[in-house]
Amino acid sequence: MLFFSFFKTLVDKQVTVELKNDLTVRGTLKSVDQYFNFRLENIVVLEQEKYPHLSAVKNLFIRGSVVRYMHIPESAVDVTLLQDATRREIAASVGVSS
Repeated sequence: MLFFSFFKTLVDKQVTVELKNDLTVRGTLKSVDQYFNFRLENIVVLEQEKYPHLSAVKNLFIRGSVVRYMHIPESAVDVTLLQDATRREIAASVGVSS
């Protein structure tokens, strides 16, 4: 749940998603679900000449299983908050297994 919560904090931020088929798109993250499916708006295909048929596409739903990488802006990551959340999750899992 930690990564799901983290990705929810990125809603309305600009992200770049690289898919397993080598397509790379940049857009505004509008939603994410527990399966890491993403909905992007105002997308731009980074290799327009390779994928000219996608030039008219402005909104995109991406199934989580086809994502290779998600590039996020460094300014969008609150490292302290992420570290604290990680510590809490580890402490909760240790408490459950004891």
